Amino acid sequence: MDNEKQRLSIEAARLYYQSDFSQQDIAQRLGVSRPTVSRLLQFAKEQGYVRIDIVDPHEDLNILSQQLQNKYGLDTAQVCYSPLNTYEEIKKHITKQTAEYLHETIQDKDIIGVTWGTTMHAVAQQLQPKTVKGVEVVQLKGGVSHSHVNTYAAETVNLFAEAFQTVARYLPLPVIFDNIALKRIVEEDRHINRIIELGKQANVAVFTVGTVKEDALLFRLGYFNEEEQKLLKKYGAGDICSRFFDQEGKICSDEINNRTVGIDLHELRKKEKSILVAGGQRKVEAIQAALAGKYANILVTDQFTAQALLA
Repeated sequence: MDNEKQRLSIEAARLYYQSDFSQQDIAQRLGVSRPTVSRLLQFAKEQGYVRIDIVDPHEDLNILSQQLQNKYGLDTAQVCYSPLNTYEEIKKHITKQTAEYLHETIQDKDIIGVTWGTTMHAVAQQLQPKTVKGVEVVQLKGGVSHSHVNTYAAETVNLFAEAFQTVARYLPLPVIFDNIALKRIVEEDRHINRIIELGKQANVAVFTVGTVKEDALLFRLGYFNEEEQKLLKKYGAGDICSRFFDQEGKICSDEINNRTVGIDLHELRKKEKSILVAGGQRKVEAIQAALAGKYANILVTDQFTAQALLA
């Protein structure tokens, strides 16, 4: 092999593929003609000095989706592309994907159960109006908070109702009561009981998963004392509908769970569409635990979180 040709072809390839020089610039730099540069670049590819990979992000996302379905026994995994591995950027993309998915799949007479929080509010904000008949929208857990922290509970259920041309059904209670006896008395109210039953009847449930980290929304809302927070941080992995579970997806405190107002987690397993919307490194453990508990049959996430869940 002509060593000079080899050297020139590699130098031309470096300038063209790594430094973005034009073929004319390379010709001037190497003291050869432009057609010679073209032949040198072709020679570099033929000899294996240059390898070109075409990456189709959509194809890769489809592979991740299928792998998640297989590993966690999901009906559907919607993996969307996020350009940055940051929580806010991921949330922006997975909530948009969820809004589009709901627009495509919601049909006449569906009953949609929704929760609250910043992720759910972001989904609701991106919903496009759809002409459907007989759809109902209901809160899956209590939506009243006496904290200054905004839960977006009323705004979220209202936006869902507007998008699907119906009236929102509220659960006008705190999500967690101070004691079990008071919670049971309130649940016996005819109106409250009817809302809770409607949540059980919902064939579509849309929710996210919370963490047991220091900045968790439910901790900031002031529902738990210091001892209860320590217990949940020690044994918990996350929460859905304000019901806390461990790494295996099992309720980690029956006492706290019995004070919680809203749908029981085992009811989520019965839904036609039980849609978990979550992403970001800080939520990986909670997502894994939720999937271990089989609380979702549809997952909407991003490629970074998908890779972590498959690791």
